[in-house]
Amino acid sequence: MANDAAILDAFKDVKEEKVVDASKKVKVGIIGTGWIADAHAGSYKAQPDVEIVALADIVPGKAAAFAKKHGIEGARIYNSDEELLANEKDLDGVSICTYNCQHAPCAIRALEAGVNVMLEKPFTVTLDEAIEVMKAEKKSGKILTIGFQPRMSDNMQMIKKVVESGELGDVYYIQAGGGRRSGIPFPFGTTFIEKNTGGIGALGDIGCYSLDMLLGAVGYPKPLTCTGYVSDFFGKDPNYIGYQNAKHPEYAEKFGVDDFAAAFVRLEGGIILDFRISWAMHMDTCGDALILGTKGGLRIPSTECWNGEFTKPLTVYKSVAGKNVQYEIPYAPCGDLFGKKIRSFVDSIKEGGKPTVPSSEIVYNQAILDAISKSAAIGREIEIEIPEI
Repeated sequence: MANDAAILDAFKDVKEEKVVDASKKVKVGIIGTGWIADAHAGSYKAQPDVEIVALADIVPGKAAAFAKKHGIEGARIYNSDEELLANEKDLDGVSICTYNCQHAPCAIRALEAGVNVMLEKPFTVTLDEAIEVMKAEKKSGKILTIGFQPRMSDNMQMIKKVVESGELGDVYYIQAGGGRRSGIPFPFGTTFIEKNTGGIGALGDIGCYSLDMLLGAVGYPKPLTCTGYVSDFFGKDPNYIGYQNAKHPEYAEKFGVDDFAAAFVRLEGGIILDFRISWAMHMDTCGDALILGTKGGLRIPSTECWNGEFTKPLTVYKSVAGKNVQYEIPYAPCGDLFGKKIRSFVDSIKEGGKPTVPSSEIVYNQAILDAISKSAAIGREIEIEIPEI
């Protein structure tokens, strides 16, 4: 037990409580007031040094109703992001909470207006869009961070610490797990599942989280080639159990994205990524996520309705003195990860710091999502080419 405790202590660090200076308010706006914006508004309101000054939504009356719902008094209401950016001259930052296909144009316009950006995930729908956003980011000199709140989790950070400690040796294989048995996200409307608004489905919604967890742990190596597969069997079936329970079988006609995806991806450094993700399937999970190294393996437990986080201990597998052994790294309750994400963005604005989830990493994530879709469309392996910015 003493040795186990010593191993676990090596992964611990001490975090100091940060004092927030609320004497000057950071002024933020929210672009897109759908359901994910609720979490942004709640998190901003919980920060003593933040003021929500503007809201925008293309649906008439939606932003005003949102302001009333959240008690955001005095916030100016706009019918588009262009209108908001043209009129708000003292804006420090915006949260972009639009549907996927509007992530890129809204982010580009905000950066060109000299405003720092918290961009909800997925980064964009395509790699080309991500590159254009990064060009605007580079030209503006402003902060662009992508909304991956699982990054704020001590458990997620522990995965990276285990890999960096050398406990696993040289990593050669990573396997994505998670997924959902019946979890197509349509109760909030159909923008997630329609092609012209969502763009991509399970790939972008929760697949991006899965990639970030694993790629972040191994240092975000550049992806080289991809063989991808996507399907939409459940989303296009009016008898899908989710539609039936919600009494919305007509949504099957609107479904235009993926509900399952899988891929085999070669990464720099000789690492293989075995990827799979699901909104719907006849299985409770795609399995646990795995990181295999030359000295040990790490198992990351799946959850019933995977959203980028896990709730059970990590398990490390080793061979010691000729015997196979394993030990657990206890799960640590992490509190409000969304609030931590927003706090990190605010701190970056105030301190001129670097984004917690930088585009320079997530562009590799986006390149893989894009490659899976493209490879699946043509039915063969493709090379992944990422333009220089």
